[in-house]
Amino acid sequence: MNRRQFAALLAAGAAPTGAARALGVPSGPGGSVDPNRPVRIAMLLYPGMTALDLVGPQMVLSGLSGGSLHLVAKAHGIVATDTGLSLVATSGFDDCPPELDVLFVPGGDGTPAQMRDAATLAFLADRGARATWVTSVCTGSLILGAAGLLRGYRATSHWCVRDAVLPLLGAVALDERVVFDRNRVTAAGISAGLDLALALAARLRGEEYARTSQLVAEYAPQPPFAAGTPAAAGPATTARANAILADLTAGCRAAAESIAQR
Repeated sequence: MNRRQFAALLAAGAAPTGAARALGVPSGPGGSVDPNRPVRIAMLLYPGMTALDLVGPQMVLSGLSGGSLHLVAKAHGIVATDTGLSLVATSGFDDCPPELDVLFVPGGDGTPAQMRDAATLAFLADRGARATWVTSVCTGSLILGAAGLLRGYRATSHWCVRDAVLPLLGAVALDERVVFDRNRVTAAGISAGLDLALALAARLRGEEYARTSQLVAEYAPQPPFAAGTPAAAGPATTARANAILADLTAGCRAAAESIAQR
């Protein structure tokens, strides 16, 4: 059985079939999502997003969706990410299902524009008000905040904007990899998306389901350098990273300040 077939088996529903039990995939608790049906998921696409924010979580969560995972943009079609890789939106705002179990927003260089985009914010506010889980990776939390979905919630984001920008949007910023606060789930920068997806999968289908997914993905990171946070990287490396991220940081702050002044 290959990985695609394994994902399809898991997607068939949470109550395990005989084949699933043979593979050692237990049902686990489903929380507030019915474990006997596929999980309804919408993942936002927009120009200038970071592909890795979405692709890792999509791989994990697709096994829960049973064909109910929608890549959503303003309109169907190709969406260019911030590194030039293109993704394809399978749904538009108008035809995305109104009732969702998981609403997901990635970050990226296009974040400031999305924080100011009325159509995107209206879509997120509408779906987020009813979604069982409202989630983000990296600067995607700022887009959620701009839509009014993080006011009064603890949250995280990429370190370059977390402490300076999240509070402007009414959130309580935490320096953590993944933050759960009620039904809001936010992850730190880019690579934290896999952590979020596995933690959320555990809430949706149980810890053993998530552990099995982690093993299928062979997610056992051993980074070659201890430089994944400013504290670990040190001042010189952090300064170089800040220079690369300066436009993104400034754009996000400006967008958040304009929202805070309304």
